[in-house]
Amino acid sequence: MNGPAETSPVTASSSRGTLRTPVLFGLAAVTGIVDAACYLGFGHVFTANMTGNVVLLGFAVAGVESLSVTRSVTALAAFLVGAVLGVRLARSIDPSTHRWPAAALGSEAALLFVSATVAGSRSDGPEAPATAVYLVIVLTGLAMGLRNATIRRLGEREVNTTVLTMTLTSIGADSVFAGGANLGVLRRVGFVMSVLAGAAAGALLLRYSATLTLGVAGAASTVCAVAAYVDRQPLSRIAEGTRP
Repeated sequence: MNGPAETSPVTASSSRGTLRTPVLFGLAAVTGIVDAACYLGFGHVFTANMTGNVVLLGFAVAGVESLSVTRSVTALAAFLVGAVLGVRLARSIDPSTHRWPAAALGSEAALLFVSATVAGSRSDGPEAPATAVYLVIVLTGLAMGLRNATIRRLGEREVNTTVLTMTLTSIGADSVFAGGANLGVLRRVGFVMSVLAGAAAGALLLRYSATLTLGVAGAASTVCAVAAYVDRQPLSRIAEGTRP
């Protein structure tokens, strides 16, 4: 029988904070780039923001033009499989080290680079081959699901690099207008702005090519993976604070 460690985030108390805030900002920007590419260039579907994708699925079920049930379901399925793979990857690497987050982000980058290659193999416009469109949806969905599982198992509770609902709620609920002290407001606003900037950048890059857009996302994820890898600070000291 498996113990609690099998169902809860991997050593959350000792792994919290292993990704520095700038790395998380970078990942949030990648979210915006990926969703811009997939929504604007690959059939109006989100592969990072699953809340939005479920809403789009509902619209598609109702028969809204330009939306597709099969594309939205494909994105959801790929995201779920990616989350499973993220957990499996974490369990396959010694959780007492800081290597597995870097491995997960490196895997995300690899998937995004492959999706960029696939995007380059199709023609632009509505006549684009369906196979290439679905491959990009699957690859980016896998990448985003894997990353979300990684962030969750790191024990990051305050923010999520793909969904901003709770981040925005925290900004309002902890503000002086609600009787709070604005604790962490700059960090939270930073996440919102990172996704916003990523989405804007993705939309601009898409004017040139989907390959460029997804390639930039892959490059940004690579930088985040390297940053996670070279961060040598012990996990226990990150989580519990530096002791004298």
